[in-house]
Amino acid sequence: MFGHHTKDELLSMLSQSDGEMTLQQKFRLTVMLSLPAIIAQLSSIVMQMIDAAMLGHLSTDEAAAVGLVSTTIWLFGGFTSAFATGFSVQVAHRVGAKDLKGARMVIRQGMFAGLVFSLILMAIGLAIAPGLPHWLGASDDICADATSYFTIFACGMPLIVLNSLAAGSLRCSGNVKVPSMLMVMMCTLDVVFNYIFIFMCGLGTVGAAYGTIVAYFITAASMVYSLTVKDKVLRFSHDAVDALLPEKYEGRRVWRVLHQYVPTWKILKKAGRIGIPISMERGMMCTAQIAISSIIAPLGSIAIAANSFAINVESLCYMPGHGVADAATTLVGQSKGAARRDLMHSFAWISMALGIGIMAFMGFIMWLFAPEMMALITPDTEVIKIGTEILRIEAWAEPGFAAAMVANAVFVGAGKTVVPSIMNLCSIWGVRVTLTLMLAPVLGLHGVWMAMAIELCVRGTIFIIRLSTKGWSQIKDRSNNK
Repeated sequence: MFGHHTKDELLSMLSQSDGEMTLQQKFRLTVMLSLPAIIAQLSSIVMQMIDAAMLGHLSTDEAAAVGLVSTTIWLFGGFTSAFATGFSVQVAHRVGAKDLKGARMVIRQGMFAGLVFSLILMAIGLAIAPGLPHWLGASDDICADATSYFTIFACGMPLIVLNSLAAGSLRCSGNVKVPSMLMVMMCTLDVVFNYIFIFMCGLGTVGAAYGTIVAYFITAASMVYSLTVKDKVLRFSHDAVDALLPEKYEGRRVWRVLHQYVPTWKILKKAGRIGIPISMERGMMCTAQIAISSIIAPLGSIAIAANSFAINVESLCYMPGHGVADAATTLVGQSKGAARRDLMHSFAWISMALGIGIMAFMGFIMWLFAPEMMALITPDTEVIKIGTEILRIEAWAEPGFAAAMVANAVFVGAGKTVVPSIMNLCSIWGVRVTLTLMLAPVLGLHGVWMAMAIELCVRGTIFIIRLSTKGWSQIKDRSNNK
């Protein structure tokens, strides 16, 4: 149906300034990059659901402890993702411009900067862990478990940052298979280690944290090895050290190696221009989520657990959208590096259509099987009942969520992150938080999820409008990508 071109052949056509691609070829390439990412994202949420199921079968309080700090974990994850994006998008631009040595230079500098950044995040996490559950308004019954879980998570920040940077760089170079396979491996390891620590060692919520961190350690090591040693395009052995270093380091072996990793102002500046708006946006959005969690917390452990479990189930719908979004960032980023504005627009709308179609279908499945999905996680009948009701509210908003998610990824690939970040902030604070404050006192948890569904539809609409304009796809002189 789609012809016989391989992924690499299609990507090489993308970077040719005079190469023409048919609609069929563009769609095939989008699907080929999306499918492995979708599988990886689905495996990730399956991992989270199994985590939740393991804790849910211990006690509602233990599940609530993890659910309470989950939004703060997302906040740290958002900072991590934004940081990695600032460097990985530059990798996409340079690969599209056929500047492979420059792409490897960006990765080296990103690894050094990532280590420093992750240590800062770890220190912040350890400092706030003791007081975090109390700030969120939780009862004393779950505070100790929530603090322990978050403390262990904070200690794993260097692993999480390196894993995100390596995976993003591989994906943005067009290698989606390896990071996807390794993410599936991490999910499998997480289940195994969680079972060992939670049940065999009897560690409860602390065991869940230990299991996840051990799985991250093995995966991060494998991801960095695949990037720096095995990848046929980005492995560091392509570059002779002597060719990368100034003469002043001649004969000084340690400095000759370290110099390759010291970030330059040009790369840091571009990483900041891409990543800082995303980081600020995700910080403010997660702050909004934390504020919403503080509204949910007084509703009791049943509401906290139902909200946490329902979020895990709903992730089954939007994780495939994240897979398409990853592909959109890669394709638009490489198209920009190749100075192909026509392909930037084509891949943007193809990705948008694919993402909306997949998430609309997944929303229907979630609406239909919400009770069964909730029952897989928890045996508590009241939690299942409430979770089913709020999931069926959210199912109607999945196409709007897809539109916002994919369009945002397109803008990230283009390196245009300021305006989308402002749009995200205005939507979640102006619509979701406002409506939550209005509806939660009257409708409880159902009001919280009604506010979420309305906001996602509004956000999707404004992102489609932004994508229809031409400003996001401006391309400067090609040399600026080098």
